[in-house]
Amino acid sequence: MAKKQSPKIVTKKHLARLDRERRQTRIITGIAIGIIVIVVLGIAYGLLNDTLFLNWRPAVTVNGETRSLHEFQVRVRVAREQLIGQYMQYMQLAQMFGLDPTSDPQMSQSLNQITSSLDTPTTVGGQVMQDMVDDLLIRQYAKANGITVAADEVEKAAQAALNYYPSGTPTPTLTPTTLVYATLDATQMALITPTFTPTVAPTATLAPTATPFPTATPNLTATKTPIPSVTPTATPYTLQGYQSQYQTALKNYSSFGLSASEFRYIFFESGLYRERVQAKITAHITHSQEQVWARHILVADEATANNLYNELVAKADFATLAADNSIDTATKTKGGDLGWFGKDSATIPTELITEAYSLKIGDYSKPIKTSSGYDIIQVLGHEVRPLTDQEYQSAVSGAFTTWLQEQSTKSKVVINSAWVNYVPTSPTIAEAQAKDNATATAYVATYQAKNSGK
Repeated sequence: MAKKQSPKIVTKKHLARLDRERRQTRIITGIAIGIIVIVVLGIAYGLLNDTLFLNWRPAVTVNGETRSLHEFQVRVRVAREQLIGQYMQYMQLAQMFGLDPTSDPQMSQSLNQITSSLDTPTTVGGQVMQDMVDDLLIRQYAKANGITVAADEVEKAAQAALNYYPSGTPTPTLTPTTLVYATLDATQMALITPTFTPTVAPTATLAPTATPFPTATPNLTATKTPIPSVTPTATPYTLQGYQSQYQTALKNYSSFGLSASEFRYIFFESGLYRERVQAKITAHITHSQEQVWARHILVADEATANNLYNELVAKADFATLAADNSIDTATKTKGGDLGWFGKDSATIPTELITEAYSLKIGDYSKPIKTSSGYDIIQVLGHEVRPLTDQEYQSAVSGAFTTWLQEQSTKSKVVINSAWVNYVPTSPTIAEAQAKDNATATAYVATYQAKNSGK
């Protein structure tokens, strides 16, 4: 017969120990759960901070109006994509014409500039940040001055960008404009020989026309407003075809984080506001400008410049001295001729411009120190001259850029210093090349499959 086990006696000490163990277990379990919750919340916050929260965090604030870090990132991706498009176009041109892009100086320089910008994300990011500031300044000015852009105008801009013209494709027309310049007077003829007279032949210029502008990938920094990149379609072009192209472009850019409304806002609406505000701001720019015609001698040191100046005082020939002594290889063979230039010239040093406008015809300056060395200039002409279309557009662009800078200085602009931590580094050239290769491979495979049974 089995022995009966005697009942276990539970003492108060034993009960206390059990209670203490249960409390320790609960504490350990709570700590573990707390750690897990903190980790999960940290991961969730990180994900939301890099996505949803960016919609509310400002990248830049101009006079109390903000643009988000989300929009900043979207615009940077668009800018990178368009730079990559330019790179791919250069490579295609090189392949088409049998050029070596690494040895052709101009193409190599362009490609290096693009790759340098892409490899330095803050370069693209800084330009995009400035564009966002400009866009806010433009829109604020437009609102204050009753300049509006209607929805149907945005739609027309989208149609034009994608080469869809319901009323017929605009036909560019050439309208030659004769530019009439003054003839040289006796004083000028005594100073120079015909060899050194600037070109004054009439120049044919194109009148402004509605020109379809979406290419494979246009230049973002040139226009300040990106243009969607799509594959051109053959004409005739139907409404359905346009809508299909629009959706293709929208789908392409939606991969960068753009919504449908942001797509229209950035690509079409901003461009219209910029055009209209620029037209109002630069309405005073005329098609003529006071300019000066001068020639110069550039040398490396002050002593040489002083010696040449003394020779000029002794009636030495300016053109001969320039040909024999100037280190400016672009002008020395032309007697130092700089041609005609205005006060806003970007190619003539500011010191020379200031001096040239203060001198009379025939006068020459004492040596002037510039970043290139020491200059002596002689003025050959002063007159109000008609501008070519290119010169006029340059004057308009320069005046508008100056206005934007002035507006920015007068406004309260606050840039989030953390923007450098949110600059996207994609897309990349490697990704674009891989995508092109995949597309080409798929095309070949589809073609072979269709023709395999023939």
